[in-house]
Amino acid sequence: MTERAIGKIVDEANSRWQVIDYAVIHRYGALQPNDQIVMVAVASGHRGDAFAACEFIMDYLKTKAPFWKKEASGWVEARASDDAAAGRWTRS
Repeated sequence: MTERAIGKIVDEANSRWQVIDYAVIHRYGALQPNDQIVMVAVASGHRGDAFAACEFIMDYLKTKAPFWKKEASGWVEARASDDAAAGRWTRS
């Protein structure tokens, strides 16, 4: 389910910007504080497209992809700041 959601996010980025290729890696399982969790890389003929697509993918990963995060103290709730960041990509 998560891989399909990531695929849809990348497809949306491809429809908005001229993307040649991309890589999205999101770790799962037991992680320690300060572990690197996600990596997004985008290749494009134009750096503006690459940067915008990368930001879009990262923002949407945080809000649209179904990741369940649990810390020792309980489940991690979504942040309003993540929704606000993703909201800037909404088409009118």
